[in-house]
Amino acid sequence: MLCLPHIPKGPRVPTAPCDPYRPVAHLRPPRNWINDPNGLVFHDGHYHVFYQYNPSGATHANMHWGHFRSPDLLTWEPLPIALSPAPGGVDADGCFSGNAVSDRDRLVAFYSANRWDRSPQHQPVTAAISRDGGRTFAPRGDLVIPGWPEDCTMYRDPYVWLDGERWRMLVGAALADGRGAALLYESADLETWTYLGPFEARPQEPVGITGLHTGEGWECPQYLPPQPGQPGVLIFSAWNSHDGDRCVTALIGEEHGNVFEAGTPVLVDHGPDCYAPALLRAPDGRWLLWGWSAEAREESWAVAGGWAGALTLPREISIGAEGTLSQRPAAELHSLRGEQALHAQGVSHGPQPVELGSVGHAFDLTAQLETTGAASLRLLTNPDASEYLEIRLDATAGELVVDRDHASLGGRARGGSYRMPCPTGQSVELRLVVDHSIAEVFLTTTGQVLTLRFYPTGEGPWRLEARTAPDTHLGYTVEAWQLLPLTVKEPSADTDLPHGQVPLTESSPAP
Repeated sequence: MLCLPHIPKGPRVPTAPCDPYRPVAHLRPPRNWINDPNGLVFHDGHYHVFYQYNPSGATHANMHWGHFRSPDLLTWEPLPIALSPAPGGVDADGCFSGNAVSDRDRLVAFYSANRWDRSPQHQPVTAAISRDGGRTFAPRGDLVIPGWPEDCTMYRDPYVWLDGERWRMLVGAALADGRGAALLYESADLETWTYLGPFEARPQEPVGITGLHTGEGWECPQYLPPQPGQPGVLIFSAWNSHDGDRCVTALIGEEHGNVFEAGTPVLVDHGPDCYAPALLRAPDGRWLLWGWSAEAREESWAVAGGWAGALTLPREISIGAEGTLSQRPAAELHSLRGEQALHAQGVSHGPQPVELGSVGHAFDLTAQLETTGAASLRLLTNPDASEYLEIRLDATAGELVVDRDHASLGGRARGGSYRMPCPTGQSVELRLVVDHSIAEVFLTTTGQVLTLRFYPTGEGPWRLEARTAPDTHLGYTVEAWQLLPLTVKEPSADTDLPHGQVPLTESSPAP
């Protein structure tokens, strides 16, 4: 597999350039395990992205909060580990997921305090404060909300936001009657919280025609409040106690008092490899979303490489004119387009494939496709074309399919085909961002997205071709650019060590 050359565009941390699967434009630390994005907040002129992090290995254990910040979503600075489990403390077995808020000169992080001897599925809320822009945090040391309602069989993952003059908090839950729920709390000062009951709760129900459902419980609830003339959006990750299929679901609706009333659930991401997304409101009013993209390969393979997991690209998320959820890559990411790799325009009538050109292992592609039947773009990743990732457009069925069944000949990666509904009778626009082992497919026409991981074994450049079924017409315009790496500043000496906390003292009070 080719190694990426160093691109001299500002200081960059080497990102294991000879690891063929390591992404360069997706945020993650230099090594070890990461999962959920946490504490996404704009504070003191910077975007802050925290994340679940194991500083001592590439498996899910020993949960800390890692931390990056950026002035522009393109140049990132690793900061010291923000939160570490306190031996014998309320979070002795892990600082699990939550969020952060900017409150004047301080960052306040709310998170799930994990202790296995308390309960494997109940992680009450605690907090920590930073007064130096996130370089150090003072743990509260006790629980902000010490218990949970009696009817909860699962409880975790706070999300706090400012609503006028009051602070509100959602906590994900599973209820004893079988409903998943987001529980609502309220506070005037970020310290004393009053429980107001379920903000939204419902039994398991299908999400579209995917075969997925809303889960036994709801993890990582996130809330985009209603805007003038637009409904609100409650996002949660569907949790099942026996590790069944999971998905990220959105409910679109309105607030009525302390209750959210919504319609049928919709998928936030149609792929298998995006979970636990988190929201951030940018200073210009946009809402941004990052998700966790887990590995889709044998754990031993990831452990041997010394890393696992990445965050998705930041996405702008909004509600369309018809009350539909829409996502697209953050506008800043256009700056990561380097040299143009290909431009192809034409018409194919099949059945012979049409070569469109070569791309590197990290690229940003746009395509406009118009077909009368079934057609596809195929990314060929080995010389004899037996290994490929395929994006199929079926105008008759009204769906776009991303197929990775042939995307890795190594035998240790997951396969599967995944679908998004697609309009018929009109041209379709899509944007495909591929970063070594991550593919994010944005159906620009509808604002939907599908994320998956794949692990090609072929060496050398990749090739792109258009294919059509017999007697099918395909008109295409395809452009692709090299995807440049994020600029990552050199980390300070203690960034990968749990030295980012300070003890709670009288000069750094609890929230």
